[in-house]
Amino acid sequence: MAKEIKIINDIEYVQILQQAVAEIQIARTTIARQINTTVNSVYWNIGKLLFEKKLEGGYGSGVVNRLSIDLKKQFPDMGLSPRNLWYMKRYYELYYQADIKLQQSVAVLPWGHNILLMGKELPLEQIFFYSQEAVRKGWKKDLLLNAIKMNTYANHQTQIKSNNFDIALPEVQADYANEIFRNSYNLGFLEITEPIKELVLEKRLVAKIKSFILELGRGFTFIGNQYRLEYNNKEYFVDMLFFHRGLRSLVAIELKIGGFKPEYVGKMNMYLSLLDRLERGENENQSIGIILCADRDHLDVEIALHDIQKPIGVAEYQLLLPKEELQTVLLDEIKAIESEAISEDK
Repeated sequence: MAKEIKIINDIEYVQILQQAVAEIQIARTTIARQINTTVNSVYWNIGKLLFEKKLEGGYGSGVVNRLSIDLKKQFPDMGLSPRNLWYMKRYYELYYQADIKLQQSVAVLPWGHNILLMGKELPLEQIFFYSQEAVRKGWKKDLLLNAIKMNTYANHQTQIKSNNFDIALPEVQADYANEIFRNSYNLGFLEITEPIKELVLEKRLVAKIKSFILELGRGFTFIGNQYRLEYNNKEYFVDMLFFHRGLRSLVAIELKIGGFKPEYVGKMNMYLSLLDRLERGENENQSIGIILCADRDHLDVEIALHDIQKPIGVAEYQLLLPKEELQTVLLDEIKAIESEAISEDK
């Protein structure tokens, strides 16, 4: 008897692709964290040794320089320069009396991220915030630096919710969505220094989709832009469509160059209804909409979302990164890279 051949349509294929990508991303993240934890554990113990021996400048510098030479003979690929050894000591003395949650948070960071955080001499509560954000959103070192420069910590403390997740989603999913989606996003990586049209903005984001996904946070898979929906002999196009594996939801993002307008909510509400009816998989949760605009008034958003049952959030973005600020970020990053290169040569 001949085997029955199953025909996979485009929607089913996208679901298979999403699940495969999710499995690979989870595995890669797990491996990276295990490696970081192991390396940082070694650095922690070396730092503890130097701290307990009370090595400081002067005589201590000679000891550390000699130690670096001898260690590099046996472990040439471990980054055991004198500068790095001093960072290990700083790493231990900064955190050994800190809250266990902070210790665990910095332990899974790449070492370069830890060096950056230590070099900024931030209060411990800010280090905890930035380390958690870096892990949760998969920030590379330049994005972490950018977040610190933009004082993301202070902005986070004063944020007011601009969504209806608490009433439109089940409690557990609402809490998760509130953790994932923010009230503002930094799109400075686009390096835009003059006004631009929405379609151009969308093309720029698609061209740098990896950076955009990193800014959104971990768990997002890009499905497409100008995603076509057809219903009642009419066509509709979602600016950008994603899938979030943790929420198990489609996420529609609409880009608006100007400030927020109440009619944007009605349009997004319709898109979400179409996505739930036409695209949502059998085991997936209801779709979520995010309206990205240049500016938004919280009261206007609150009124527009009143009585809306679909989960919708409104977020601002920083698009026109001041040239002076961009230059500062780039120069600091270049100096850090050069310093690391010099230390590795020693």
